[in-house]
Amino acid sequence: MKKILLVALVFSSQIWAQNNVDACKILSKINALIQKEHVQPKPVDDSLSVYIFDNLINDLDPGRNVFFTSEYDTLSNKYRLQLDNLIQNQDCEFITTIDVIYQKAILRNKSILEKLDKENLDYSLQDTVRVYKKAFPVYITPSNLEKTWRKKLRFDILTEIAGSSKNLDSIQANFESLINYYKGITIQNEICKINTELKRKNYITEKIFALFCTYFDPHTNYFSANSKSNFVSSLSKERLSLGFMVNLNEKNQIIIEEIDPNGPAFKNGKLKKGDQILSISNTKETLRVTCASMEQISELISSDANKIITLMIKRKGEKNFSVTLEKEVIKDEDNTVYSYVVEGKNKIGYIKIPSFYSNFENKNSSGCAEDVGSEIIKLQNDNINGLVIDLMDNGGGSMEEAIKLAGLFVHHGPISIVVDKTKRQQIIQDSYRGYLYKGPVIILVNNGTASASEFFATILQDYNRAMVIGSSTLGKATMQTILPLENDEDNFVKVTINKFYRITGKSHQSIGVIPDVKIPILYESIMQNESDYPTAFKNDVLTTSINFTPYIKHKLIHHLAKISHRRVQDNSYFNNIVALNKRIDAVVKNPKNTIPLEIKSIFEEQKEMTSITDDITNFKDETLNLKVKNATFNESLLKVYPSQRAIKEEQIKTLKNNHYLNEAIQIINDYFELK
Repeated sequence: MKKILLVALVFSSQIWAQNNVDACKILSKINALIQKEHVQPKPVDDSLSVYIFDNLINDLDPGRNVFFTSEYDTLSNKYRLQLDNLIQNQDCEFITTIDVIYQKAILRNKSILEKLDKENLDYSLQDTVRVYKKAFPVYITPSNLEKTWRKKLRFDILTEIAGSSKNLDSIQANFESLINYYKGITIQNEICKINTELKRKNYITEKIFALFCTYFDPHTNYFSANSKSNFVSSLSKERLSLGFMVNLNEKNQIIIEEIDPNGPAFKNGKLKKGDQILSISNTKETLRVTCASMEQISELISSDANKIITLMIKRKGEKNFSVTLEKEVIKDEDNTVYSYVVEGKNKIGYIKIPSFYSNFENKNSSGCAEDVGSEIIKLQNDNINGLVIDLMDNGGGSMEEAIKLAGLFVHHGPISIVVDKTKRQQIIQDSYRGYLYKGPVIILVNNGTASASEFFATILQDYNRAMVIGSSTLGKATMQTILPLENDEDNFVKVTINKFYRITGKSHQSIGVIPDVKIPILYESIMQNESDYPTAFKNDVLTTSINFTPYIKHKLIHHLAKISHRRVQDNSYFNNIVALNKRIDAVVKNPKNTIPLEIKSIFEEQKEMTSITDDITNFKDETLNLKVKNATFNESLLKVYPSQRAIKEEQIKTLKNNHYLNEAIQIINDYFELK
């Protein structure tokens, strides 16, 4: 038996050693590629080492209940300032060391949880929970680990109980039975999370690959062959899909929200809207929803490598059952351009561009610019007087598509300046003379408007070809490409190769595109911006003297903006958003430092959050009733493809009460009156 154990240990150490050698080779190739191609490469030094180490620890131990202080100190003293040297010296044994200590730590936590599962927790203790805004020091010691877990479990259980009812008296009357019920669920979910974590292969290695890349900037990243395939697929309007959409409910359960009538889930016939997904399986592993992260669940369910997926489903009033689905290539309606006509004082066209998708792999499929061109032609056949382009929550995509799209609205001339690592300035020209549409244009943007969509918006804004309204955009003015590592077909880097600037020489990097008319957007002050990333490029300005002629005088844009600003200030819908944002800010940005660890205080804390959530959920104004309809040609298409009608009707229903669209229409009406 001892001989077998010895052989197993030797074999295991050989695998670890080989994995470390392979990891170092990949890191070396990643560095070589970034140093060669990145627009602004940095030296591999102590700063990189600190960045990787601190972020890795924060990822592995975000709640500071995994590592002992002594373990952290050992790792910190040994590696925090040395990872750069070790990587350059091809010595990646640190990966094994960190992994071994991490697994030992979470197994230690598992043992404590199993022990506490058999014991009673004392809820009469006078105690508080401290709320931290940022990562805090590692403080766990062998003597206080169990005490920390007892405190954490009490807080988690009380939080679950507080959310089980809106009536505190009812909770207090049934407190003992609720404790027993939620204690079992909470502890088993924690154990399940640890078991899931123990099964993750190469997680720390790939996390280090990713951190090495994001040290150079937030958008340079490591891709395995599978993640690269998923990323490219996300930039397409056709993708492998199970044919349904999910959402998280208030209990963090995954619920089926929509089923695509053209997809495999609909054809299977077993799933219904409102079904709860309990677990997700491919041919190799099963993830229980309650004990896996959303990142793991998303990766398993969306990966192109997992073509056959089995779901365990819970439906009210029925026994749990499983459904096996095989993915099919279907049109992704949520990633496809669509348009409508809004009738009123003037007939206005509306085009939604969810992303700047392209035909990267399917040469028979049209890209975003071509699809927008088709929709413009349909709208012009209905004699529209103006056009609203909705780029809200458009995270970007293909820069080539953005350049083509700008050409549909600009006659000819320079549209942008691109700078590479040599600091060489290349002026991007609209290569096609003429334009497809020359009427007034309004562009809707928000914090989710990023990259290629910001690029497009700045071109039309600089030419006074469109007015931009909404909130400031993300602030990403860089361009990436996906490159394979040398002699390696399984590992890739999405590397930032260019920075782009407006034709004025200015940049929206880290500050976003500033709208001509700022309009309140829900959650805008707590959404993450480019400037929030620690490795984001700073804003800078180029010295340039490019000649270009704006289409209309800035004085007219300024006058229209003043009229719109006054209207927005008097609008009760937008004023309600401002009020909601203030309430959200008060809770998110200024949380209480400590919360008493007892049911009444936690209930009151949750009640405040629930009140805001309920007000946001119930916040809608259906008094607009805009006259939105399909373009004549699109209406005729629905007779050929009737399965699309339900989707179109839902989109029209949403647009009828869209206050941002309404304000855009009002600005176009003002334009014609002023003109």
